[in-house]
Amino acid sequence: MNKLAILVDEPWLENYESKIQKRFDTFHTHIHKINQEFGNILEFARIHEYYGIHFLKNRNGWIYREWAPAAKKLFLMGDFNDWNRESHPMRQNHRGDWEIFLPYEDYKDRFTHRSKVKVHVIGAKDQALDRIPVYIRRVIQDEATHDFSGQLWFPEEEFHWKDGKFDPAENIKQPLIYECHVGMAQEKEGVGTYKEFEENILPRIKESGYNTIQMMAVMEHPYYGSFGYHVSNFFCPTSRFGTPEELKSLINTAHEMGISVVMDIVHSHAVKNINEGINEFDGSDDQYFHPGERGYHEGWDSKLFNYGKWEVQQFLLSNIRYWMEEFHFDGFRFDGATSIIYHHHGHVSFDTADKYFDEGVDEDAILYLQLANTLIHSFDPKALSIAEEVSGMPGLCRKVEEGGIGFDFRLAMGVPDFWIKTLKHKADEQWDMFELWHELTNRPKKEKSIAYAESHDQALVGDKSIAFWLMDKEMYFSMSVLQENLVIDRGIALHKMIRMITLSLGGEGYLNFMGNEFGHPEWVDFPREGNDWSYAYARRQWSLVDASHLRYRHLGQWDKAMIQLARDYQLLAAPPATQLYLDPDKKILAYERAGLIFIYSFHPTESIFGFKIKVPKAGTYQIILDSDEASFGGFYRLDPTIPYPTDKKQELSLYLPNRVVMVLERKK
Repeated sequence: MNKLAILVDEPWLENYESKIQKRFDTFHTHIHKINQEFGNILEFARIHEYYGIHFLKNRNGWIYREWAPAAKKLFLMGDFNDWNRESHPMRQNHRGDWEIFLPYEDYKDRFTHRSKVKVHVIGAKDQALDRIPVYIRRVIQDEATHDFSGQLWFPEEEFHWKDGKFDPAENIKQPLIYECHVGMAQEKEGVGTYKEFEENILPRIKESGYNTIQMMAVMEHPYYGSFGYHVSNFFCPTSRFGTPEELKSLINTAHEMGISVVMDIVHSHAVKNINEGINEFDGSDDQYFHPGERGYHEGWDSKLFNYGKWEVQQFLLSNIRYWMEEFHFDGFRFDGATSIIYHHHGHVSFDTADKYFDEGVDEDAILYLQLANTLIHSFDPKALSIAEEVSGMPGLCRKVEEGGIGFDFRLAMGVPDFWIKTLKHKADEQWDMFELWHELTNRPKKEKSIAYAESHDQALVGDKSIAFWLMDKEMYFSMSVLQENLVIDRGIALHKMIRMITLSLGGEGYLNFMGNEFGHPEWVDFPREGNDWSYAYARRQWSLVDASHLRYRHLGQWDKAMIQLARDYQLLAAPPATQLYLDPDKKILAYERAGLIFIYSFHPTESIFGFKIKVPKAGTYQIILDSDEASFGGFYRLDPTIPYPTDKKQELSLYLPNRVVMVLERKK
């Protein structure tokens, strides 16, 4: 038998060959079983077309089915029967599933679009509860009672997609991701909508140059302040932002703009709420989740899926297919992949490779992620699959057939941690260029990373964004172009350098959280009792970057130029950077990538005349971008019109100002 590719490429994994091979064999055994029973994994992932509420043309009526193996009785109720808990009992069919059929002629005037429904469940322990159908497509909240109900969604007109010509092939070569939250994307103090995002924010993203948006909080969640991470209804786009058709319109418009749309999918856990979610739906504690302590995440106060259960696999895989097929999502960012993979959820020190293969690993979860990635790429070979994973699990971003788990990219979660640690604990004179190079380049050669300086995590209340770490309260008083302020000057300069070095050195993709590109001054804090239910910090103040007299505009302009450079030169699709120069005392770092020369001076005060650097090719070089340009809030100490020829030693002689990054290209 031939060795798996990951073992050939990574000799240090030789001691774990048997365990990696076992994962591979387990996957193929499982796929074989799926193929035998369903034909292929695509058909296996269609259970949402069986369960839930559907109109059957051949029977001229509605069928509602539910998987609730431990339940004793189920009754459908809603507006259609004046919420009678007993008049419409469901019966178990030949599969053991509960179902009820409503003939069209009898219910056409009662079982209607936008009417509300629930299911009354007599559970395993004889408890009687009103629940929301698990596969319902829409859930709404009553403004008066705050109670959630399922809502029938039978719009007269089917949504007409116009994105047939959209091709994400170029976007997946180097994803430039704009992480966004529809509800807090507007400047108003309130909840934004899908329509407002489509009309107001998508044009900004298009103009900024990002080729992918990563949408947070799409799946229905009862508590707005959870950032969308306590999911209750897995097949519902949250109704607080608008209708399903309005979400489709948003995605359709993004596609027409050439922008891919990735969904932040939450399969790592689920809300524990009984009334709104799927927890204990049939009255048992082990229907979808592990029973007892293993099924509860203390840190997140939520429930944990049993990934080894056939029905749970089918539920989650069907959920993936549903979002791709029904809403045309171009892929997913898997939230909490580290928590999924390990029984301990990553709360250990990964000081030896043994930790990737010992009893702390949930092998059922590994199998589920392999199946999920197989499904995603079977449904759409151009889809994007990203893991939020911090442990460094080997093979996470290798193909399943190579012995991996199948993701396309992992989020480089150590990079923002490095920046926050540096800004929090080190003076400028203490910045370590060796550590900086290591943190931004230390990744597996054949596994791709999405680099980012900060995401929504770093902007949450209790933490600070990079801009706030750099400039703090001065941002409130000294961002006018008419003011001089040394704190602001330093902050503007380092903000630009941090983002450029992260983009160009840290990975094969790049991510930014909306507003952070222009140094949004405030943290993210959703309405809650502690802030008197205020929306003041759950919004984005676009007027700041739009104002010509404020320096936020300079950071916004820099971000556009930086992203355009990446697009023009396919920077992140190029092989990793090659170091050309590193001086720990003068705080200088230089490297080559995609044929461009990047030179950074992080020194707080010292500028250098006649700085010598050897470059890979002889010729004449030109500065094509530098952070000291006046339009980027710099001091215009460099002249981009000056040519720089190499000497006999193949060296360039440059003026290198302090706190500046310059990018040079060899003239053809």
